[in-house]
Amino acid sequence: MAAGPTTRRRQLGADLRRLREIKGLTLEEAGARVGISKATLSRYETKEGTVKWPAVDALCREYGAADDVRGALVELAKGARIQGWWRSLADPIPESMNLMLTLEDEVVREDHYACMYIPGLFQTRAYAEAVHRASEVGCTDREVQHMVDIRMKRQELLRRADPPHIWAIVDQAAVHRVVGGAGVMRDQLEHLLALSDLPYVTVQILPFSAGAHAAAVGSFVLLRGQSPDLDVVYVDLLGGGLFMEKPPELERYKLAFDYLRAQALDMESSTQAIRRSLREL
Repeated sequence: MAAGPTTRRRQLGADLRRLREIKGLTLEEAGARVGISKATLSRYETKEGTVKWPAVDALCREYGAADDVRGALVELAKGARIQGWWRSLADPIPESMNLMLTLEDEVVREDHYACMYIPGLFQTRAYAEAVHRASEVGCTDREVQHMVDIRMKRQELLRRADPPHIWAIVDQAAVHRVVGGAGVMRDQLEHLLALSDLPYVTVQILPFSAGAHAAAVGSFVLLRGQSPDLDVVYVDLLGGGLFMEKPPELERYKLAFDYLRAQALDMESSTQAIRRSLREL
């Protein structure tokens, strides 16, 4: 999968920091050599805001980077200015959703733990609408439809020529909770079964019998990039979400996901569990 603008921006920041540290320069020293402030260089390295490719070129020369490395980082800086499809939407979207779309557009793998609802990437339109109407009680009908449209557009990720692998661990409660009525829920579970047959989708059910587990705090998504230093975790919160990318935070959630995989049913047993839920509707 080709790197998108956010992946490019984050990779650029990591590489600039690495080159500066190899050279043994402080942020202030490196910035002074190319005529930019310590604060600006710090933003470059921490992946915040836009970057100017001439400054990247100058930094690479000061760091003694090889010509091919310098050329590659300049291209990263230029490519980081490209905007995703959602930027052209007529209606605004929440900032957390904007970041999720940006990151998701560039992942190579997503690990989901869903404790309340079926993961958004797997939701039918009717199910997604019922979820939004329940959770966004203050929204108008137009706002609800706008958010559902975005969710449906997100799902084009699954129809790409080279889609990321989506590994979802779904709590048993989510497949038993009847959202939108029996008919909507039946269609949703059938859709989930169809998706689980795709070679790049893995679905496991975490049964009630697993008892206490490593993610009792709630749902989360691990967005995995082309290298580990581009990974991000998204934690679902009421009214929005929280993104984290510090190594200790990432390791905590990666370990939690590994434990959840071990506690969940295997793929065949998970399919049987979903079918049992279907028969009960």
